[in-house]
Amino acid sequence: MIIERIDTQVVELPLPRVITNAANVPTETLGCVIVRLQAGAQGESFIYTMRNRHTAPVQAMIDSLGELLIGEDAAYPERIWQRLWREIYFFGFSGVSVLAISALDTAVWDAHAKVLEQPLGRLLGQYTDSVPAYASQGLWTNNTADELAAEAAALKADGWHAMKMRLGRPRIDEDVERVRAVREAIGDDVVLMADASRAFTVDHAIRLGRRLEEFGLAWIEEPLPAHDHAGIAKVAAALDTPIVIGENDYTRYGFRRILEAGAADMWMLDLARIGGISEMRRVAALASAYDIPVSNHVYSEHSLALLSTFSNCNYVEYIDWFEALFADHVELVDGKLAVPTRPGLGYALDWAAIERLAA
Repeated sequence: MIIERIDTQVVELPLPRVITNAANVPTETLGCVIVRLQAGAQGESFIYTMRNRHTAPVQAMIDSLGELLIGEDAAYPERIWQRLWREIYFFGFSGVSVLAISALDTAVWDAHAKVLEQPLGRLLGQYTDSVPAYASQGLWTNNTADELAAEAAALKADGWHAMKMRLGRPRIDEDVERVRAVREAIGDDVVLMADASRAFTVDHAIRLGRRLEEFGLAWIEEPLPAHDHAGIAKVAAALDTPIVIGENDYTRYGFRRILEAGAADMWMLDLARIGGISEMRRVAALASAYDIPVSNHVYSEHSLALLSTFSNCNYVEYIDWFEALFADHVELVDGKLAVPTRPGLGYALDWAAIERLAA
């Protein structure tokens, strides 16, 4: 399993539609750095950036760190991860340097499992063959209440048993009415989550959260700026609705700070920011030690097999942004995503499509 070559390529990926969250910045495209690692089998991964910005430094860091791995044995992904971790001390242990580690680590694990002809979940010790899923590809802040209700009803008709909408309108009453419209459209038998996208102050989040408790939300996500763990802890203590954060936190050390602050009832793990498959396993284990549920943030296809190995995983977030990159697609059955049984991560990239999308 000697690593012989690592190649990267940038593609510009149009979104199925323009999206807007509480940041109020319309997004039409994503920039993706695609990684191919040759080590007896082809390991694949990717990192995305919003609006196709900032892909250049991400690609450069992946290329730079990737040079160190030529000649390494992909049968030892943990050892490779530690070598990369030691290498990034000059740049710091977050940001672009961790994104690069994540891309390389994920590709190493993919190649490792493929050489052994094993699905990643089975290789790591699978807990389940399917994971409860929620639809995260719609219900954005630029939709009217009527549009939200119609879209939510359509998602329910498509077989989704859970879905997430976005908060962040200027007035509390607006967000309350939008949540009311969605809840009335889907009824009480569909799980509903809400994402505030870091938009609120402590006072606003608590006042809104109390108004929303009548709708039985499964959680409110990222009510405050991600760095404000102390403020988020105040919101979590004031509300009955669970608070979820984590998608903007890096490695086990970021999640240890969340734990110490008592800032969240559930953790959301971003495969890129967390440090790849190796580090995501460690963070999930830390959460399990404190009976904290975990889910993923985006990267649905490349997170699913790993999530299937966590007994404390309660949901997989599904978002359709990256469907065009893949030759294989997710399978929704009775509100759950079936864990792939193909070797590696289970979802092969579509290289003909990637060539067409090349930036």
